[in-house]
Amino acid sequence: MKVYSEGEEMLIGTVTEIKPQEFRVGLTPHAVAEAVAHGHEVLVQAGAGVGAGFSDEDYAAAGARLAPDAATVWAEAEMVVKVKEPQAGERAQLREGQLLFTYLHLAPDAPQTNDLLKSGATCIAYETVTALGGGLPLLAPMSEVAGRLAPQVGSWALQKANGGRGVLMGGVPGVLPAKVVVIGGGVVGTQAAKVAAGMGADVTVLDRSLPRLRYLDDVFGGQFKTAYASAAETKAAIVAADMVVGAVLIPGAAAPKLVSRADLADMRPGAVLVDVAIDQGGCFETSKATTHQDPIYEVDGIVHYCVANMPGAVARTSTLALGNATMPFVIALANKGWRQACIDDAHLRAGLNVHAGQPTYAAVGVAQGIETVTPEAILGL
Repeated sequence: MKVYSEGEEMLIGTVTEIKPQEFRVGLTPHAVAEAVAHGHEVLVQAGAGVGAGFSDEDYAAAGARLAPDAATVWAEAEMVVKVKEPQAGERAQLREGQLLFTYLHLAPDAPQTNDLLKSGATCIAYETVTALGGGLPLLAPMSEVAGRLAPQVGSWALQKANGGRGVLMGGVPGVLPAKVVVIGGGVVGTQAAKVAAGMGADVTVLDRSLPRLRYLDDVFGGQFKTAYASAAETKAAIVAADMVVGAVLIPGAAAPKLVSRADLADMRPGAVLVDVAIDQGGCFETSKATTHQDPIYEVDGIVHYCVANMPGAVARTSTLALGNATMPFVIALANKGWRQACIDDAHLRAGLNVHAGQPTYAAVGVAQGIETVTPEAILGL
């Protein structure tokens, strides 16, 4: 295992995302320039940034070396920075001692977990890195994007031609607007509620945290309503809704199922469920991951939108927002090596999910029934 010291060069790589309709890229040209300025080498697969509006010339000007294919990056890079979880073919190229820094969402994905464990690589997940005072700083930018997208895609699904109820979000004079229920008042839910209310909808946010509900009421009072998410209140709200946005998150763990299949029978025919928690397994019992190419399906008369990489639809905005958040961590990992960087920063250490064949995130162990070790034990802290 290589041990890094301050100032030592690391070879950082990024590849073209291969998940369907995923156009984001792990490193922006600005991030490349920052890494190069710190004395590191960056290897970028040719064409990796095209979907987000970054040309190979942009990367070359920033100081990157272009690789002809992904295999070259996987073979040479000491740290690979991505956006989405590695697909099966990518996982097969991971090697012992290599560092992977990306979204993983392991809890509902046992095959990925098994492959990462077999690889011997060290894997740090964006979605479990924490922040001083709470929060998930590498998840938040994409949560903001997905939250703001949710009412847009939901309003499209509500159109009759797409199987929806044929309801306009803001209504018109003399006709009531759509009723939108947002389950979860965190980053996703707040952004979804703001946009839905801005579209003129009648919006209610449900959450089990009274302090969070107070905050939302204080800051957004008048824009949308809030209610405590008891089982009875949740059921009453979804039954009356034209659109339900699932915006719940248990960091690193599988999402709870908040709407059962039996509940669908009581909902309005053509109502829309938008499951933003689908990366963590989904918060509706009938959710299954879809793609931008084929985003919706119907169960018992209810339209489901469950695209697992929603921010990929606005790849440039998403890549820039994610790059702003990840850049300081990429530089810390490159400057110090993952071990020292995690020793120095407990928040980055919380992102360690897999190391050398050992799972290191407790919620993943609970979800999959496997034993885990703590990052502190791995690091000898």
